[in-house]
Order: sequence, then C-alpha cells, then structure tokens
Amino acid sequence: MEDYRFWQDWMEQTQSAPANGERRIVTFREPRQYAGALSQWQALRRKRPPGGQVRVSSLIRAFFVPASGASLLARKYGGSVAVEEDVRITLHAAVALPQPGEKTGASLPWGIKAIRAPQAWSKSTGVQVRVGVIDTGADFRHPDLKHCLATGVNLLHRGMLPLDDNGHGTHIAGTLAAAGGPYGMMGVAPRALLYPVKAFDHSGSAYVSDIVLGIDWCVQNRMDLINMSFGMKTRSKALHDVVIRAYKAGIPIIASSGNDGKRGGDYPARYTETIAVGALGKGRQVAGFSNRGPYIDVYAPGEAVSSCWLKEGYKEMSGTSMATSHVTGAAALLLALRPGLSPRELKRLLRRTAQPLRLRAGQRRAALGGGALDALRLLRAGRKPAAAGKAPRP
Repeated sequence: MEDYRFWQDWMEQTQSAPANGERRIVTFREPRQYAGALSQWQALRRKRPPGGQVRVSSLIRAFFVPASGASLLARKYGGSVAVEEDVRITLHAAVALPQPGEKTGASLPWGIKAIRAPQAWSKSTGVQVRVGVIDTGADFRHPDLKHCLATGVNLLHRGMLPLDDNGHGTHIAGTLAAAGGPYGMMGVAPRALLYPVKAFDHSGSAYVSDIVLGIDWCVQNRMDLINMSFGMKTRSKALHDVVIRAYKAGIPIIASSGNDGKRGGDYPARYTETIAVGALGKGRQVAGFSNRGPYIDVYAPGEAVSSCWLKEGYKEMSGTSMATSHVTGAAALLLALRPGLSPRELKRLLRRTAQPLRLRAGQRRAALGGGALDALRLLRAGRKPAAAGKAPRP
C-alpha cells in the first residue's frame, strides 16, 4: 500500500509540473528495480491518461521526468539510480547565402562530385540501406525526396508524420539520398531509405532525452546507419549509454564534430563509439569553422553545400552537419555491398581510404585527424575483406 501511495504522489507531481520547467534523466542501475518502476507507472497511466510528462527508454532503463519527479525517485531508490539534467542540445549548422550565378538546385552539387560518388554508383547506389536521420524531420512533398522517405517517427508529437518545420533535416536528407534527375539534385546514395526521426523543434533545439529516444527507436527498428548532426559541450551518461547500445547492436553512428573552428569537438562525436566528421571547403582544406583534431575520423564537403529545402526548394548551407550527410551517404553505398559491416570496421575503412588533406600554412596533418572522404576508394577497399597489406587503388 505504501508503494502504491508513493506512485500516486509521484504521478501527481509529474502531472502538475510546468511544461517548460527543468527536466531530469533518471537511469536505473538494477534491471529488476527498473522493471518494477515501469510496471507501476504503466498501471497508473492506464487509469489516469495521459500519464503526465513522463517518457521512458527501456534500452538504457531510464525515466525522463520533470525535476520534482526525479527528486522523488532519487529519494526512493537512493544510489540505485543516477540522475542527470536533461539539457537542451542544438543542431550544427551555419546558413550560407547562395553564390551569385550558381544554380542552387544543381543536379550534382560540388560535394557529391568531390567525394567521387558518381564514379561509385556503378558499384552501389545504397539500395535498401535503412538510415535513421535524427533531426528536424523532412519535407515529404519535395520531388527529389519522395522516392527515399519512409514514415520514420515524430518524437515531439507521437502519431504525426515527422514533417520538417525548420529545414535542416530536409537539407541533410537531400545530400544523403536525393534523386531529382536533371531537374533537381542527386544525393550520395540515391537508393537508400531514409527514416526521419523528428527530435528537434522548429528552432533546431531538443532535449537530450529526445536524442536518446531517437537512438532507441533506431535500434528497436533495426536501422543500418544513424546520422546525427548536432552536439553539446558536456558529457551525458544517458546519451553515451544509448550510443554504446547502438554500437553493440552493430549500428554505426555518424556524428558532426561542431562549428567552433577549434581543436576539439562536441559530444556525441567525441565518443569513441561514433564516427566523427569535420568539414572541408572546396579546396580540400579544413573549413575555417570546422572543429578539428586527432579524434576526427574523416572530413567531407561542408562549405556552401546546396541541397533540398522546405517548400520543394533548395538552399546552400555550411557546417559540419553538411559534411556528416556526405559521410553517411558514402557509408550507405558501402553497406549495400557489405550488409552487417561493424561500426568499428566502417570507421577503420573510412580512415584508411581517405585522401590526404591540403594543409594551410602552419598546419600539421597529424593534428587534424583523418583525411578527405573518397567514396570510390571506400567501395573498392570495403567491397570485400581486403588481403593483408593490400592498399586501395587511388
């Protein structure tokens, strides 16, 4: 009876908390205790819908709740739970104005050519590779994307399509898998299947819990790849836990490093279980805004990248987000040939097949990390396990 009263009080606390108040992530260390708490919450939710501001991830045994609800759980379970702030996280992107005289809906944007994707299409177009794109959603009416968009999920408004009200997710989707032919644009992997996972609102902001639930959804729905173009400056135990679960499930996570122009980078790209991406300009030099350092696994085009936009349009943007979609597209090309390739092996191949960067004055190659993405070399090296000591052709 005492336990039942606790959960009644807890439910009232979470239901009465302000919608825009502070939030917490409560992770259970013991599976049995999590199962018990989940059972109590589910029973009360059935009696008192809609159940308040509570969400759960069974993948990492976590409750996402208002701060007042987290305090009650911490008092009840003590050291058996870990509590962290559910902070806001932002997209990685910097908008660039269209260049004079350039067709913004160009069939082959410069980045697609730079990574030699067209030459790779004779080997693979990424057919049926399932890519979870955790972002702002997608424009389902865009003619260049209609062929590649699966339903996905809207984490902000369950039951609704993950429609893009920002534009960032649509831009990422275009570089990944657009197939507009001569009247639109082509992406890196034009026959991949994209599953938009809408975790970010119209302003490009999300809670860490939204990201955790997005990765959880991708694992439960067996995505082959996850594209993540956002970051935060501090570590999150819950985010790292779910990244590790995806890694152990064999799903590579490709993440943007950030646009601070500094040595270092943001999380989750800093986690060793992800593939960290930096941005290049048109001269195969590291873009001035891109983060850099030894932890960067590969660089890809990220400066003045033209791609799909809202209302069936096109737009140029710059950022490590744009670079990340090139890398995810190239990975999709490879996974169509090598389904089940492990995250570790994919990272190794991306590093091994990258082209040397063009250095600026005073730069050292070792201080920058990986090289420039080359989709053709990636497919040649990764199509089948290479013989020991055999290097990919240029």
